[in-house]
Amino acid sequence: MAVATERPVYRTTIRELPREERPRERLERYGAGALQTSELLAIIFGSGIPGENVVDLSLRLLRDFGGLGGLLAADVTQLRAQRGLGPAKALQLKAALEIGRRLTVVSPDQKPKITCPADVANLVQLEMAYLKQEQLRVMCLDTKNQVLSQQMVYQGTVNCSAVRAAEVFRPAIARNAPAIVVLHNHPSGDPTPSPEDVRTTEQLRAAGDLLDIELLDHLIIGQGKFVSLKERRLGFD
Repeated sequence: MAVATERPVYRTTIRELPREERPRERLERYGAGALQTSELLAIIFGSGIPGENVVDLSLRLLRDFGGLGGLLAADVTQLRAQRGLGPAKALQLKAALEIGRRLTVVSPDQKPKITCPADVANLVQLEMAYLKQEQLRVMCLDTKNQVLSQQMVYQGTVNCSAVRAAEVFRPAIARNAPAIVVLHNHPSGDPTPSPEDVRTTEQLRAAGDLLDIELLDHLIIGQGKFVSLKERRLGFD
């Protein structure tokens, strides 16, 4: 005689979760900073799917895409292909991530000050860490090391044979900036400098000396980490 077993109850909406587990109530009580990323996503989504509550859905997406950076890099088609993400949820997610990305972009009224390599990395990490192609960007600084602009000058393979110093320093010349920081990403996620990265740094540093524009640093952005060639004395005397 078969023994009847009770099927597990899957709570798919935030309202169905126990009160102490509801992300909305936790946010109201403790503040957004106390919530895990999966809980914040759960608030955006509002509901899960049969067999998977909204928090578990959020955890699965973060795991499958490698975190928020991976979700930011994914396009809407990739998101809609995921179980539990229809058109509405996919668009809600992309909109929320884009708002977060824009907060990292320098606006004309905001001039962050660069005091260390981490200051530079914090401005670009979210946006650059999960790019599918290499990008080389130039950050122009004023005499107080405040950011004047950030501009992409190359996309594709970044090495000394492809990079022209004239293109790298053009934004600084146009803005009469006394210093720049060069940064590029490694799509592999590993920011370890290559010999080509070091040679490119040496080439750009020499060009900066001729132009009287200081190359303050060259940062390589990886997934969740970065490397400052200046700190490692690679390409800098």
